[in-house]
Amino acid sequence: MARNTRELAQRPEVDPAEEPSAEWGWHGGFPRGMVIAGWVVVLILIAMNFTNNNLSNNTANVWLTGIAIAMAIGLVMHSIRQRTSWRR
Repeated sequence: MARNTRELAQRPEVDPAEEPSAEWGWHGGFPRGMVIAGWVVVLILIAMNFTNNNLSNNTANVWLTGIAIAMAIGLVMHSIRQRTSWRR
């Protein structure tokens, strides 16, 4: 463990038998793919409002729109947080 702020903490080496992806250097996620997939799902949810043939009740439309709005807010917050994370 580091004793002051100038020392770096020592980390154990990664065993390729436990984590095979360590051999070829991939330990990440798909941050851009997640955002793109999120916006695609938002568009699909909005499009589903126009394909719903239930004319007597709009409960499904309310839920679809609400979930799409919640996802859009989450995606916008994620992109804002991602842009300003280096400033903190």
